[in-house]
Amino acid sequence: MKIDIYSIKGDIVDKMNADDKIFKVELNTSLIRQAVLAEMTNLRQGTHSSKNRSAVRGGGKKPWKQKGRGVARAGTIRSPLWKGGGVVFGPEPHKYKHKLPKKMKKLARRSVISDKIAKSEFMVFDNFIIDTNRTSDFVSILKKLKFENKKITILVSSFDENLILSSRNVRNVFIEDVKNISTYDMLDSDIIIIDLSGLKDLIKVLA
Repeated sequence: MKIDIYSIKGDIVDKMNADDKIFKVELNTSLIRQAVLAEMTNLRQGTHSSKNRSAVRGGGKKPWKQKGRGVARAGTIRSPLWKGGGVVFGPEPHKYKHKLPKKMKKLARRSVISDKIAKSEFMVFDNFIIDTNRTSDFVSILKKLKFENKKITILVSSFDENLILSSRNVRNVFIEDVKNISTYDMLDSDIIIIDLSGLKDLIKVLA
């Protein structure tokens, strides 16, 4: 298949041959779901915690004698039945980890990118270099490309200071290292932008 290459003004300046095994893959929603769940699971900190009856402060003394008062027996004021008592089967800190095979990860990302290309939501530029670090200049480029009010992910092989400074105050614009792309970030974007050098690295990542 052929992919259009755009200038920063939005004009098609060239076309390039692309490998169908990477850029023309059938949409696999089941696999994409697995990849996203794995990524979201691995982001969890697992620091949730609660105190059981042994961890709650106090309650070492028996509140009243066992017999003779006409009330239910009690051994501690920190019983889960009491106000201020411990929690029964509450959450405890533990690690969340969901490992997905590399082939499945790559195929899920290929599937997302192929779908984005089919919908004209994956745009390759000859270069995406910003001459200044002014936010207004970056916004004007987005307007020329008709990308206003869209969630944009820019995939780069190296971080350009002007690009970072000019885009950091623009809502819904994210710059990601092409070597560390996630299925969720691509799926969650309305538009994915990449230049030719970034595309070469992307092909290596997905090959």
